[in-house]
Amino acid sequence: MSAERASRAGWLFLAPALTLIGVFFFLPVGASLVLSLTNFDIYAVADPRNAQLVGLRNYRELVAAPLFWTALKNTFYFVLVGAPLTVLVALGAALLVNAKLVRLKGFFRTAYFAPYVTTIVAIAIVWRYLYHPRYGLVNAVLATVGIGPIDWLGDARWAMPAIILLVVWRNFGYNMLIFVAGLQRIPTQLYEAAELDGAGWWARFRHITLPQLAPTFLFVGIITAIGFFQLFAEPYVMTQGGPLKSTLSMVLYMYEEGFRWWRLGSAAAIAFVLFVVILAFTLLQLKIQREEP
Repeated sequence: MSAERASRAGWLFLAPALTLIGVFFFLPVGASLVLSLTNFDIYAVADPRNAQLVGLRNYRELVAAPLFWTALKNTFYFVLVGAPLTVLVALGAALLVNAKLVRLKGFFRTAYFAPYVTTIVAIAIVWRYLYHPRYGLVNAVLATVGIGPIDWLGDARWAMPAIILLVVWRNFGYNMLIFVAGLQRIPTQLYEAAELDGAGWWARFRHITLPQLAPTFLFVGIITAIGFFQLFAEPYVMTQGGPLKSTLSMVLYMYEEGFRWWRLGSAAAIAFVLFVVILAFTLLQLKIQREEP
């Protein structure tokens, strides 16, 4: 087969995937950008002719809105605290499940993965009862060690950590399976050679496991960070963004702008800003990964 025919065949096989990416990624991003430049609202829903181009007005109003900066700060808090914690818990669970001495590995993998495929609304409602200040199991356990009741979802100091704990518990099982797959790809000969050289567990983990898992860390880190950037259901069901907007995320703020106040142009602007933030964060992670020796 000539190089030209091989090239055409390659593009032919790529065409379905590129079509899906174009329809479900580039088209929505472009539509969001165009919509963010208009004053599209509830009146334009009934008659699109009521929408007018307003240029960058929506973006200027966002920058001037204190609530936007609150949502952005909360979102970065979710990402910078929740994402590393999720990755660490997932890695620890993967190491335990993949250990030679552990039995019933299939059971533990299924048990850890189950929360990820459970309806988030049902999980959030159950956790609301767990966090109940008077009757919740969490405060009951704390009471056994002499700690007084905490209003987990009603206190601005504790609402964010409470939601992060829920999100970590729900999502670490998915990342754990990815880490398990990465651990099983590491050649056992490397560990055997290290043991013959007298390397302990920590030395083997530091010099063999971590370097071999570098691509897995990159993938897990990116998808976990994106998941926290797009956090919506947990704060929506558990706190509605409160108390005092302490758990208001960017996506929840976008939802309120678009479907509570029907300022769809402003909501589209928030969506596009979030897209740019996620893209920049992902490119930064890729750049850091490439620069590591």
